[in-house]
Amino acid sequence: MQQVHNGMDASAIEGVSWRKAARSGGNGNCVEVAKLESGEVAVRNSRFPEGPALIYTPSEVAAFLEGAKGGEFDFAL
Repeated sequence: MQQVHNGMDASAIEGVSWRKAARSGGNGNCVEVAKLESGEVAVRNSRFPEGPALIYTPSEVAAFLEGAKGGEFDFAL
């Protein structure tokens, strides 16, 4: 299994499929996610696919999604 860590070059993460939301549009300003073999989730900026990847545990992603669905981050819009 490949060693994956926070801040590594996202394009160097092997064997994953990067996905973005269907609603993201075509402007190139998207967040892309990939599920890793370990069960963790990698996140990158689609404008800089070779840039750093942030790695989160499934429970961290679940907490973020729950908060987003509940409106906790609406202040940022």
